Amino acid sequence: MELKKDTVVNLGIGAPEYVSSVANEEGIGDFMTLTVEVGPVGGFPQGGTRFGGSMNADCVLDQPYQFDFYDGGGVDLAFLGLAEADKQGNINVSKFGPRIAGCGGFINITQNAKKVFFCGTFTGGGLKTKVENGILAIEQEGSGKKFVKQVEHITFSGEYANKTNQPVMYITERAVFELRKDGMYLLEAAPGIDIQTQIIDLMGFIPKIDGKVKVMDARIYQQETMGIK
Repeated sequence: MELKKDTVVNLGIGAPEYVSSVANEEGIGDFMTLTVEVGPVGGFPQGGTRFGGSMNADCVLDQPYQFDFYDGGGVDLAFLGLAEADKQGNINVSKFGPRIAGCGGFINITQNAKKVFFCGTFTGGGLKTKVENGILAIEQEGSGKKFVKQVEHITFSGEYANKTNQPVMYITERAVFELRKDGMYLLEAAPGIDIQTQIIDLMGFIPKIDGKVKVMDARIYQQETMGIK
């Protein structure tokens, strides 16, 4: 739903991998150029163990040239993973205690894209959900909070994003947030989700709310296609 026609898009690993699948399911995959940092331009980016490849790509660049394009501001929309976020809008995907995952191309892509979307589950570690009759139900809550008071390691700086007026959104299965100058705002909640007990109480900070929290588009929670085309 956030994809726009005639844009260049970067898709990261994790939840963003599914953007390609849904775009093609909806028949809009050719309306924009989907790219992956490894080098493919256009086509149908793959996910899972095949991440990094694309079916029917228009071309495959050497990775350094792909990053020349990214660093030069060539990406309009970037969809990256959401491992840990805080009230300043910072994101950590690179260090968790003694485990150092590293940043890869995350910093290059997020700092230079014209708009960034961080996508992932609201909690981590064992989260189980189901959808029935257009309602999202949490069968088992994740054991770890992803929205914390302060991230352990800053891979993406919310402060820097605000300085450059970069639009930033955080999209999960149950809630959508937006970064503004004075902090992170809760914009939308999934149908069937209690805002207090299933969102705010599971965060390390209280998100700001401007007016009323909207209900996420009902089409997301239906089995049939969404008719985006």
